[in-house]
Amino acid sequence: MSIDDVYGLMTRSQELPYGEARTVLVEDALRRAEEAGDEVLAFRVRVRLTDAYQFGGEPAKAFATFGRTLAEHDRDPGRFDEPLVLLWQMKAVVSSLTKFPEIPLDRARAVLDDMERRYRAGGHSLQAVYRRRHIVARHLGDPSADEWFGRWRAAQRDQLSDCEGCDPTGMVAHLADAGRYEEAAEIAAPVLASELSCKEQPQGIQTAMLPVYLRTGRPEAAADAHRRAYRAHRRQVADLGDIADHLEFCALTGNDARGLEIVQRHLGWLDRAPHAHAEMMFAAAAAAVLGRVAASGRDAVTVRRPASGGRPAADVPVAELRAELEARATELAARFDARNGTSHQGGKVRELLAAEPVFGFVPLAAHHRRPAPAPAPAPEPGDGDIESIEDLDELLAIGDARRTRRDVPRTLAAWRRFDALAETVAPTPLQSARRLDCRGVERAMDGDREGAVACWEEAARLFAELGEEGLRHRVLSRLGAQRFDSGDERGLAEMAEAADHFAAHPDEDGAATAALLRLAGAHLDRDRPDEALAVLDRAVPDDAPDRAGELWFMRGRALLAAGDEDGAATALRRSLAEARASDDPDTAAAPALLLAQTLVRRPPAEDGTGPADGGTGPAEETFALFDEAIGAMREPSPMRAMVHTERGIALLAAGRAADAVADLAEAVAAWTAEGMHEQAVHVRVDLAAGYLEAGRHLEAAEAAEEALPGLDEGTARRCRLILAHAQKGMGEEDGAETFASLAADAAKDGEPGAAAHFLEEAAEILTDLDKDALAAERFGEAADAHAGAGDPQGAVRARRRAAMCLLWSGEPERAVATVEAARAALEALPDGPPRTWEAALVSYDQARILAQTGRPADAEAHASAAVDGFRSLDETGPADQAAALLADIRSALRE
Repeated sequence: MSIDDVYGLMTRSQELPYGEARTVLVEDALRRAEEAGDEVLAFRVRVRLTDAYQFGGEPAKAFATFGRTLAEHDRDPGRFDEPLVLLWQMKAVVSSLTKFPEIPLDRARAVLDDMERRYRAGGHSLQAVYRRRHIVARHLGDPSADEWFGRWRAAQRDQLSDCEGCDPTGMVAHLADAGRYEEAAEIAAPVLASELSCKEQPQGIQTAMLPVYLRTGRPEAAADAHRRAYRAHRRQVADLGDIADHLEFCALTGNDARGLEIVQRHLGWLDRAPHAHAEMMFAAAAAAVLGRVAASGRDAVTVRRPASGGRPAADVPVAELRAELEARATELAARFDARNGTSHQGGKVRELLAAEPVFGFVPLAAHHRRPAPAPAPAPEPGDGDIESIEDLDELLAIGDARRTRRDVPRTLAAWRRFDALAETVAPTPLQSARRLDCRGVERAMDGDREGAVACWEEAARLFAELGEEGLRHRVLSRLGAQRFDSGDERGLAEMAEAADHFAAHPDEDGAATAALLRLAGAHLDRDRPDEALAVLDRAVPDDAPDRAGELWFMRGRALLAAGDEDGAATALRRSLAEARASDDPDTAAAPALLLAQTLVRRPPAEDGTGPADGGTGPAEETFALFDEAIGAMREPSPMRAMVHTERGIALLAAGRAADAVADLAEAVAAWTAEGMHEQAVHVRVDLAAGYLEAGRHLEAAEAAEEALPGLDEGTARRCRLILAHAQKGMGEEDGAETFASLAADAAKDGEPGAAAHFLEEAAEILTDLDKDALAAERFGEAADAHAGAGDPQGAVRARRRAAMCLLWSGEPERAVATVEAARAALEALPDGPPRTWEAALVSYDQARILAQTGRPADAEAHASAAVDGFRSLDETGPADQAAALLADIRSALRE
């Protein structure tokens, strides 16, 4: 076996996150080192394998590798010479020993004593030792934890102390447990304000701060910490215990849906939990969340339990799964308490299982909160004290008037008073028939279509018997509309009959206009705008002057459906003017919204109605109309949600992302409150786009991830692209995977150019994270895709970038071969500045690679060619860089 293979495997492993893939590579490296008979190399690999096990979620395996490396060091310290690394690893081993109930406490204490002996012998501070003694005492619930905390905090830090993020994290956790929240916040403040590079930070201290933020009245900071920290923890099975803390946060803050999502995502990890303590805490926290879900009336919700141990995957009701997890957590707690001789772990589990949302509802993002309340409505003119009215006809008249004005409370109050009075004063047959008509309206308002139809059928019959043809046809018009809405085509004939009757027998209260509006609306619902316009042409303006706005609005809708946007805009402006001048300005909402929607699709005018910045987005008039529509609506409604949606999208199109975010967040909240989840899901995609354009990458990623499960394939691809750019903005390696998946989809769809672009994006992320071996692979794939797309310039660029990544990842010979391939690809470029530019870049990077691989003479010629190429294009900056490289190479040649 080649020693180079061992080093190659170790180099590759360092580019992977801790987890199974990294561990497998290090295990393979150890096997090869042992087969090669190199004991020192095997020792060093075994030391790294201990870290892979510890941080990859398999700390039990670390006990064996650590024990062996420690024994080898003790046997021959001069040969096996990594004492500081072993002393550092001893800290993690001590902490892990307490997390397995089958390991006796005496063993943990013995290792602790040995740790202290070695630290003293090496002249090191005992600060890290005191922290481990504190950890053991805190696990037991022993009061000595306070004493060890004091010693740990007072002792001097040294090179074996935990990092500047992890040490305060432990202190914050202790102080939070003790209820010393303000003190915990003081310790955390400088850490949270600094840049931390430890793999466990800043998510570790952000998680520890969750109860501190909540208890000190900073729910927004708690929500932000949860979102940021959980994103880091969710990638690592080793962090299952930390994820339990986030589940507890969800249970305490009314975020049952978020908690349920986390349970579903990580439930399968329970069977490969890093240790029993993490298993216990996750099971208890998950049970607490599921208990809250069931208590909210959603006990029929199921969770997908993955297949395990021969048991098939299954959808399990939350109540059943909660019982399973509670039993699992309780049994593990009993084992810990039996080992420890205390009831501390059992008490923690019982407290967690009883978690209640003591902090109310803490929204995790703007679109998670309840929609903003509408402005308080202006007081309506009164009708006196309805409860004192003794005249049935007067009550019916009030009900009719108030219903027309959409004053539902006073309408219902008048009808209730009528019913109460009718118990002592017998209504006339006509009054009874009119009340039955009203009862049909009530049924319709409650969504009871069948009940409404039954009431109106009987009312129409009674009016016919009484010879009240006007009232009968009013009911017939409503009855026809209800039937038509239910898919019964008879309704169209009934509406037409009513309209014909009122045309032949006009009255003064607008019945003809109402009948025509219903009939025109029915034609529009069947996409028959010409028939709708013909019906509207029959309307007599003087028949119902208070409904002129509705007539113009209906005409605007019909003209839009017929494709006449100019005519529609004119009609909608007339409708809006009528609404503004009426006694009911709330009616301005619908025409203002529809007119804004019409204008937003049209290019801005060349006069002053265009956008203020001279761009091509919606005109300012459009935004004024959206504002007016919002102001006219007094109550939450689907229309209000629609206005926020449309205004947000328009703002986004106008390049005003920061403004758009506020509207789109409001829209998501409003759609969700209305129970219209499909609309909410799709607006989340626009919200994610708004967050991304505003540079708010975390919010963009969160909104995109929330939306993805509910999207069709086409919209999902746009959403994944937003997510990928958000992940890139945050420097998350997941972004490389998202771009790679987009590239795979593009290749499958026969779009090699798009695939190449996405692969280069993935490679950029990886190289920024110093994952150069992986980046080289992606750049190589991008080069192939560019070539397949007929883009030779892209192919040259990607191969050149791949070559540099190979150099940085310790594969110089492959780098040499790959940059030669990039040079060969230049032949496909036509003569001209682009080819000159790419040739100069290839020459520059080839010179760097050859200089690094001990071939300065060859490198000199390429560096000189780079200088000439850049200068021919008047690219002064790159030319100066190439000249500096050339000077360095010539200096090396002279030495």
